[in-house]
Parts: sequence; structure tokens; C-alpha cells
Amino acid sequence: MNLLLSIKNLSKSFKSNSGEIKVIDNISLDIYNEFLVILGPSGCGKSTLLRIIAGVDKPTSGNIIFQTGKPPRFGFVFQFPSLIPWITVLENVAIVLKNMGIPKNEAEESAKKYLSIVGLSGFENVYPYELSGGMRQRVNLARALSVQPEILLMDEPFSNLDPLTAENLRAEILDIWLSNITPMKAIIMVTHSVDEAIFLADRIVILTPRPSKISNIVNVDLPRPRNRRSPEFEKIEDLVYSYVS
Repeated sequence: MNLLLSIKNLSKSFKSNSGEIKVIDNISLDIYNEFLVILGPSGCGKSTLLRIIAGVDKPTSGNIIFQTGKPPRFGFVFQFPSLIPWITVLENVAIVLKNMGIPKNEAEESAKKYLSIVGLSGFENVYPYELSGGMRQRVNLARALSVQPEILLMDEPFSNLDPLTAENLRAEILDIWLSNITPMKAIIMVTHSVDEAIFLADRIVILTPRPSKISNIVNVDLPRPRNRRSPEFEKIEDLVYSYVS
């Protein structure tokens, strides 16, 4: 695997009325071209770490070193789809590209392409309020993919979906990741679901409760698609639970 970035001695604290709250405590981690899942309890700083990697938040100490010498292009899939309600699905995707200086026609053609990839062909002229939660999250994913990210960051993208919709989207994310139809070199996803982490990840980084440190790193050397009922899957599940309990 090729090294993409290195997190070095990273810590993050916030100021509050009661004093300083340390959220992340001296994390170091190398990230390769892989599907990496960050697993930990609620409030441990998983999302904060993701935002720091993306460059939208700053660490209190430590740094991130990118192998190319500069940050890669990131795509971000949030837990709640932040779609603009008064414009169409197509426009919600294309607007990101237009803001990057891409001409209108080219931006809309690219938006159609990525809507097709996430299974939303025919919904280009629909408004967000007309979509189900799962379909809105597909638009969110299409928008993130449309910028052709080298690293896709996902912050608990399935946690607010019904189980069947979430399972379908997990399978589609894997299909996109394995198909090489995008220039993605890595996916970094945050979750608090052990099952989801094992189903998706090449590696699982397990964080402690706040202030978070890396408790363990688990390699998931299972072929895809993964069978949750297989002895191998259950063995890794038992191992991960032994680390988080």
C-alpha cells in the first residue's frame, strides 16, 4: 500500500466555561490507499479528527504530513445531507462544480454522471423535499464524488437511515470504491458501529473514550463481499468488541 498522509502527535482541545476540554490526545497514524474506518464511542472526537484531516479545523498541537507535499482534494459526506431545498437535485450537485470555476454546461454534465453512479438517473429535476432520506444521502454522496476527490471522508453517513437503506448504501459505496470509476485513493469513515466497520474496512482504528487515543488497530483481511455469519467475520467481531468494551 502507498502512504498518503501521516498524522503526527495530534491533539485537540476546546475552551469552555469550566476550563479546557481535551478531545484528542496525541494521536499518530499513517494512512494508506485503503478503506479506513475510525471506530469509537460517541463524543470521543472521531468527527473532530475527520475535520482536522480535511483542513476545516486545526489541531491544538501536532500536524499532518501529506506525501505529495500538499493536501489532496477531499470530498466530504456528512451525517446529515446539507442540500439546498429550493434548487433541484442536479443543481445541488452542479453548484459545487460551478463554485470551482467549472462552466455551467460542463458542471451539469458531470453532475449527471455522478448522479447516475449513485443510482439517481431520472431524478435530476426533483427537489430535495421530494426525496427519501436514503435518496438525499445519495445526492450528498454524488456531490462529494463530483469534485473527484483523492480522499473521501464520511462522517457516520448511514446512522440516520433505516437498516435496509443503510445496507444498500454500504454495498454501493463498496462497489464505487472497488470499481476504480473515480480517482479516489482512500476512504476514511467514522462510525460507532462495530458491524459496519468490519463489513467495510481494510483497517479499523479504535479510539478510546474522550480524550481519545488510539486503543488498537485491527486489520480486516476478509474477502469481499463479506459474510457476517462466517466464522472469520465473527472472530474479528469478537476481537473488536474485546477492545471497545
